[in-house]
Amino acid sequence: MTSPALTPSHVFHRSSRATPPRAVRGEGAYIFDASGKSYLDGSGGAAVSCLGHSDAKVIDAIKAQLDRIAFAHSGFFSSDPAEALADRLIELAPEGIDRAYFVSGGSEAVETALKMARQYFVEIGQPQRRRFIARRQSYHGNTLGALATGGNAWRQAKFAPLLIETSHIAPCYAYRGQMEGESLEAYGGRVADELETELQRVGPETVIAFVAEPVVGATLGAVPAVPGYFKRIREICDRHGILLILDEVMCGMGRTGTLFACEQDGIAPDIITIAKGLGAGYQPIGATLCSKTIHDAFEHGSGFFQHGHTYNAHPTACAAAGAVLSRLTEDGLVARAAEMGEKLDAALHEAFGQHPHIGDIRGRGMFRGLEIVADRATKTPFDPSEGKAAKVKKAAFEAGLICYPMGGTIDGQHGDHVLLAPPFILEEAQIGELVEKLSTAFKAAL
Repeated sequence: MTSPALTPSHVFHRSSRATPPRAVRGEGAYIFDASGKSYLDGSGGAAVSCLGHSDAKVIDAIKAQLDRIAFAHSGFFSSDPAEALADRLIELAPEGIDRAYFVSGGSEAVETALKMARQYFVEIGQPQRRRFIARRQSYHGNTLGALATGGNAWRQAKFAPLLIETSHIAPCYAYRGQMEGESLEAYGGRVADELETELQRVGPETVIAFVAEPVVGATLGAVPAVPGYFKRIREICDRHGILLILDEVMCGMGRTGTLFACEQDGIAPDIITIAKGLGAGYQPIGATLCSKTIHDAFEHGSGFFQHGHTYNAHPTACAAAGAVLSRLTEDGLVARAAEMGEKLDAALHEAFGQHPHIGDIRGRGMFRGLEIVADRATKTPFDPSEGKAAKVKKAAFEAGLICYPMGGTIDGQHGDHVLLAPPFILEEAQIGELVEKLSTAFKAAL
């Protein structure tokens, strides 16, 4: 029999020049490949596997739903798992959020949010609103609308002619943007006011929504907003009648220590997107949650959202997400994410707080980032040609650690960081293992 490792692959992999090892088993915080090698999942894939890889309650919920009905198209039916999941999410959601539209992942959730927001204004007689404002160095997904609102320059470059009209303001990125002598609150107010400036430039009556991640994930590396920033953003949106869309695909569902990341900013959006941790990797699922005001406009207008996907509100996926939500809330895993996140942060600061090539350690809960620099004192980044993020990723993988390094942190070209988003079930000894293996990777790559 031909070994799987030697069999030519017909999968269109992310890299056309390399075939990744095959994952064959998951156990707790570990993934095992076909050779038997174990990897500590220090990033939850891409902040997905918040419950690890062998959660019995979620697996049992999926099996039980398959015994009832696996799939029913949402154009014809609803289902018990979808209705129950929506009820529980709305009960837990920020104030004013009243409806849940279920999709298959984060990009679909953001695309849905953009189309929902546009149609809302059509329904209430403001069709002149046609554009979005977002932030540089953000990431909102890979479908064309989501890609356009994201501020990740290198991801957009090849597809620029296909993207919708969006303008971008500065991120809330204190490590790079806060001026000497400026308080965090003053800095946050200054960068939030860029939204007002941009609205006046383009005409506020033409703008549908402002789109932002409460804690910026893959592109910046777990950067939370400073105190007061989002309250100012909310005020500006309300003043001009534009919607606030918060993208919690990566930072939501307990990842930052509260079920919704925006809880820590003391605001409620008009639309909020979730995915990744909602299914915890056990089924593909995402959701776009919206306010009663938005849903009422559809109900009393055309009565029809001109949008949809085949796998909307997939019963098995909703059953899995319902079990995940129970684990996060009833079984205390959100609280554990907050607790273990503080221990992870302390371990990272102890190991790398004075490292000559680690400029900043940041984040909330089990969502942490380390910014890599050539010179810690001046914050000078490595030259992009050195490919430090890729080298760290490779060295960590060889050491048996999955982490999420990225380049282009500062402006899409310069800067590197490592994102950590381990499962909430991580034990203290595994925090030590993660830090030790990350240290091995830094020694090899930096």
